[in-house]
Amino acid sequence: MSELVASVEEVSSIAKDSEKGLFIEFSCLLNKLGLILSDIKDNKDVMDTRTIRKAIESIEKELQRVKTLIKSPDSKQPNTWIENVTQDLGRSLGLVLFASIDLHLEMKEKISALHKEFMNVRFNGSLTPSSSPSLGPSPSPSRPPSPSHEYEFVTANASETEIEEERTEIIEERSNLTIDDVILQLKYGNDEEFNFALLWFNESIRQGLITNEWINEGGIVLILVNRLSSCKPNNRLIILRILQKLASENSENKEKMADAASLSALVKSLTRDTEERREAVGLLLDLSDLQAVWRRLGRIQGCIVMLVTMLNGDDPIASSNAGKLLNALSSNTQNALHMAEAGYFKPLVHYLKEGSDMSKILMATALSRMELTDQSRASLGEDGAVEPLVKMFNAGKLEAKLSALNALQNLSNLSENVQRLINSGIVVSLLQLLFSVTSVLMTLREPASAILARIAQSESILVNQDVAQQMLSLLNLSSPIIQCHLLQALNSIAGHPNASKVRSKMKENGVIHLLLPFLTESNMKIRTGALDLLYTLSQHLPEELTEQLGESHLNTIVNIISSSALETDKAAAVGILSNIPICNKKATEVLKKSNLLPILISMMNSSSSMMSNSLAEGVAGVLIRFTVPSDKKLQLLAAQSEAIPLLVKLLSCGSLVAKCRAAAALAQLSQNSVSLRKSKKKSWFCVPPSAAAFCNVHDGYCIVNNTFCLVKAGAIPPLIQILEGKEREADEAVLNAMATLLQDEIWENGSDYIAKNAGVEAIIKIMETASVKAQEKALWILERVFGVEELRVKYGESAQVVLIDLAQKGDPSLKSTTAKLLAQLELLQFQSSYF
Repeated sequence: MSELVASVEEVSSIAKDSEKGLFIEFSCLLNKLGLILSDIKDNKDVMDTRTIRKAIESIEKELQRVKTLIKSPDSKQPNTWIENVTQDLGRSLGLVLFASIDLHLEMKEKISALHKEFMNVRFNGSLTPSSSPSLGPSPSPSRPPSPSHEYEFVTANASETEIEEERTEIIEERSNLTIDDVILQLKYGNDEEFNFALLWFNESIRQGLITNEWINEGGIVLILVNRLSSCKPNNRLIILRILQKLASENSENKEKMADAASLSALVKSLTRDTEERREAVGLLLDLSDLQAVWRRLGRIQGCIVMLVTMLNGDDPIASSNAGKLLNALSSNTQNALHMAEAGYFKPLVHYLKEGSDMSKILMATALSRMELTDQSRASLGEDGAVEPLVKMFNAGKLEAKLSALNALQNLSNLSENVQRLINSGIVVSLLQLLFSVTSVLMTLREPASAILARIAQSESILVNQDVAQQMLSLLNLSSPIIQCHLLQALNSIAGHPNASKVRSKMKENGVIHLLLPFLTESNMKIRTGALDLLYTLSQHLPEELTEQLGESHLNTIVNIISSSALETDKAAAVGILSNIPICNKKATEVLKKSNLLPILISMMNSSSSMMSNSLAEGVAGVLIRFTVPSDKKLQLLAAQSEAIPLLVKLLSCGSLVAKCRAAAALAQLSQNSVSLRKSKKKSWFCVPPSAAAFCNVHDGYCIVNNTFCLVKAGAIPPLIQILEGKEREADEAVLNAMATLLQDEIWENGSDYIAKNAGVEAIIKIMETASVKAQEKALWILERVFGVEELRVKYGESAQVVLIDLAQKGDPSLKSTTAKLLAQLELLQFQSSYF
């Protein structure tokens, strides 16, 4: 570039030194060119562009030619040849402008102005631009017209289209293409040849110089469509715009683009960048008024999916056109189904509402078979699919009823749609159908029961107080599939927090007695449904359970625990046993004889079983039964079955409910540790116990499986960790367990041990947020701990703020105990009114 600028200056100087006036005028133009080139040289982005460098090379060649001509003494008619070389330089400068079309350059306006000046120059002894000639007659069919030199030049804010038009004229002048050349280059040309021919064709179309006859004879439409898949992105945009113009001007051109191959090529552009997608969908929309187009488009793989994607995209123009095109295509029912499969459901819902009877059945049937996501179910519900389907079920013929029910079954997996079903009043109709004995309606009962099972998950179903009783009455009168659905529905209803009245009616109707025979059912799904329902009822009807469960039923439940392959069945069975009142000693004896404890311990020690919270909670609940303090033999059986390590393990890895129950069981065991310890003073040991067996808290020898010692079992650290956690539901059970280390005979040792394990800080910390019962137990523990002077001095200050606040704002039942502690800390007189 530096050499080129120097060359311009040299040629300008030679021209200026000439005696001829027109050379001096030519020198002035060259000086302007030198300034432009200097600006270009300093712009790194421009010089990195290959096409611009190539265009600049053409300027260099023209300058060498000018230098030769100026120096040649034989040159004749200088005004003629200098006009020619000046215009050639202008064309080269136009190529620079053409090559910079995609760059944002402030110098474009200067380049364009100088280009105009070079192209319009006329040398008549003075430098004066002349007017351009008129276009003249129409072009012959064998050669394209020579375009006028009268240009509309770009300004600083010129559009890309205007720049394209200008560069087209430049190329046209340099290429001097024939129509045959254009067709060949459009059809077979390499990238550069195709690019030139396409730009020439685009400009000729714009100026109205190309006739439809020429387009038809040359097969231009198909040529352009065929080149779509192989040309560069910029050229694809030009092709799509040309095709859109041709389609808007001539119906025959539309027809040519309507064949399957052409449409497939256009659809491929829907997968490309934003601008190309926008042009392609606009063109397809223009073509969509042809019936053949919307019929064929729906069959092209990926077309509807891409249109739905564009509809939901960020480009407002493309989204709008995609929506209009989808609307046009939806007049075909198959297309509406494809749209639904792609996640666009409005056309399908429209057919459900306003289509023919056959269209409604077609849509409902398709909907019943679709694999819907929750998002899709939500969209269908919001678009209004539930109401017309319910209407089809209520008023349609058998085929319509069946397709509608199956579709509703698919939609009912979403809670929002369940509420829509309840609001539609379908529950009564479904129950009536289940009670129907008309053979023609029997096929409808299974989907009806499945929908009821889903509806029952909503508490809104409790509005109909008799629904559970009606389902119970149908249990023994239905097929296995319907029985499964009814059991699921009843389980959901019985589990609702506000279903106490419904549960009472179920109890009056002997629900436990009705369900127990299902425990031996060979159909595994029915047995599972019965187990789940019994477990739910056992949480609310323990007395009814106690009355109805005989020895055979208990053994059946234990057998399910030991033999079932389903962990959910095991969990439900264990849960039932954990809810049998502990006071039922007959049940305890039966379970003891059935070898339940070893079964549970073995099952829980397997790695997979520990993953189930409900199973762990049930097992911990059963272990409370086997650790009651009043029966040391039963406790010993539990301990020797390795229950204590399992309970300690649950303190760390179980759910909050499991932790609470494990703590309760350990507390029961620990109550008897003092009486079971072996005193170090006695010498009747056959073999003296090891020093490791000595327990400083119980001041004797403790072996976990014999004395149930929490210290030797390692239970105190995980118990304190529960207090240090954020959840408070297990506090009372944990504190009860820790309190067993503070019994009258061992309270000082126990206080020291709890303090060494950071238990005192944890207890003080939870005092403000714990339940009243937990606060009561915490105060009792602190009263014992502060009985040790050293601990009172160490922790008294941190406890006093909490205690004062509790005395002022706490539950009245705690007032007296709190006052005693404050007096113990010498913060309150024993004669205070707090007592």
